[in-house]
Amino acid sequence: MAILLTPFSYTPQTCSSLNISPKFTNFSTTINGYGYNCNNNTTPFGFSVICSSQLKETSPTTPQPILIDKSLLCVNEAKYENELWAASCLRVRTFYAFQNETLNTQDHTKYLTEREFEALTERIAGKRVGFGKVSCINATLPFSEVSNVAYDLSTSCKFSRDNVDLVVVGTLDVNQCIRLPDEITGAKPKGIGADFARGYLSNVCVAGELQRNGLGYALISKAKMVAKDMGISDLYVHVAIDNEPAKKLYMKCGFEHENEEPAWQARFLDRPRRLLLWTDISNSSDVSM
Repeated sequence: MAILLTPFSYTPQTCSSLNISPKFTNFSTTINGYGYNCNNNTTPFGFSVICSSQLKETSPTTPQPILIDKSLLCVNEAKYENELWAASCLRVRTFYAFQNETLNTQDHTKYLTEREFEALTERIAGKRVGFGKVSCINATLPFSEVSNVAYDLSTSCKFSRDNVDLVVVGTLDVNQCIRLPDEITGAKPKGIGADFARGYLSNVCVAGELQRNGLGYALISKAKMVAKDMGISDLYVHVAIDNEPAKKLYMKCGFEHENEEPAWQARFLDRPRRLLLWTDISNSSDVSM
């Protein structure tokens, strides 16, 4: 089985973009001397970790969520390299988990982040075959707001804009394309122009410490507006079939079931089966919901 080193640079093996499954199959492996805890939703393109791999069903022992001041939250397209780097840091932080006994994790985390950053910037610059426009959308909070409650997050995913320190707490990509590698292909729209009017959300993730603050909803709301501005009329997202929190979120955001991955394909790719969800954003005057 091919092991992914980054959600973007991979021997196509897909973990749908919203693998927020409350049930995970964990296994350990070693790559180039580094040990990992991998779950089957370590995502390449199509998978969203809106609730990241850390989102699980609520139980009596689940800690209370850290509440944020939503008036300080900004959700915008990332325009500069330092913002894209911070987004890459959050994705690696969310999609990969080193084993506790692993040595030199900082060096390898930096390596993974560099790979993710390189792939992300290439896609946004239009250098990846098969893609039209690609936009990275970040949810950010002031450093002072995050450092008091999640210091590791604040230092890992920080960047500066206009001399103000900010932290990326959520991120996703909007991809204008016919299909994502190793994912179910959407059916709408059909005919000429589908390569411009069809889009997919991918690499959706929210910092585990700040989940259940509506960050995923805010990201998708902004993504729908950006997608519509790109000329996309039919927006898709992939989600693990047993990922109830993610499915509820997407349904709340107006997505509905269109298709599902054949069982044989999921077994071949060694991952949970995917659902393909769709929403029409062409006629809505308020895609922000």
